[in-house]
Amino acid sequence: MTIKNNLKLVLAISTLAFAAVTQAQGYKEEYKLSLVVGTAFPWGKGGEIWADLVKERTNGRINIKLYPGVSLVQGDQTREFSALRQGVIDMAVGSTINWSPQVKELNVFSLPFLTTTFAGTDAMTQGEVGKKIFEAIDQKGVLPLAWGENGFRQLSNSKLVIATPANLKGLKIRVVGSPLFIDTFTALGANPTQMSWADAQPALASGAVDGQENPLSIFLAAKMQNLSQKYITLWSYMNDPLVFVVNKEVWKSWSAEDQKIVRQAALDAGKQQIALAREPLEQKIAALGVEITTLTPAQTAQFVSATKGVYDKWAQQIGPDLVKMAEKAVATTK
Repeated sequence: MTIKNNLKLVLAISTLAFAAVTQAQGYKEEYKLSLVVGTAFPWGKGGEIWADLVKERTNGRINIKLYPGVSLVQGDQTREFSALRQGVIDMAVGSTINWSPQVKELNVFSLPFLTTTFAGTDAMTQGEVGKKIFEAIDQKGVLPLAWGENGFRQLSNSKLVIATPANLKGLKIRVVGSPLFIDTFTALGANPTQMSWADAQPALASGAVDGQENPLSIFLAAKMQNLSQKYITLWSYMNDPLVFVVNKEVWKSWSAEDQKIVRQAALDAGKQQIALAREPLEQKIAALGVEITTLTPAQTAQFVSATKGVYDKWAQQIGPDLVKMAEKAVATTK
């Protein structure tokens, strides 16, 4: 037998031995990671970075496959958390908005105008509020590891410049499947229409709905200027933190060493993903012919006033103590 053949035999035996060890440990050949959007978006890129770091740092013991478009739950964003708990999904980088129906505390980030700054967001996620929310997610049966960010949600539409609540009257605005969003846009005089992101894009293109609210990174990557979205209002009325999570049974199946690796990889990926989500994109979007309006403090105050009843109602449902904690955290940044 030649040296070359000897090397091939050794490699083959090593590969078989490696597979046998991981199977004996209860490891799967592949782990399913759910995402709402693909890697063209900072959100999806965060999932890709996490998967790559885990594979590299575990020397291939843990292989992760991305499933964008929440394809593991037929595109229904609001079912993702339940599927994680049930084991249909192994891992995810998920939206606090999408999971809020199952974990009510996550609605704190969606309170209109609680904070309009990155500093305010960080004060919540990186402090006691973040710890409390991770505890709530854990208690619901899913293990949270790190924070990411989809970004501040801005308003776009195909009809007119929106600078006051009166401009929203009667406009059909696509919103995610959260009652808090329905209440917020109803209070502003709009006609909120709940639909998945997959359904939203053709609806915008056809004019079945007039507008939507999403971070600018979503607007740009989805090429919404081609979906009749001619006007954007920068109002930063709420941010959408993301959470890197693992199904608890999957987590238990990994060695303590690999658990440490996966957690640190999530933290590292989260930092990189947040930096991507916070890149300024206004000039790029304006260059596409989209008219961008930035609200003045006086104009913002009108929107705050119009949604105060919604804020107060939902503060009670979320939990007054958690909301006060969040308000105090934001106040430290002003």
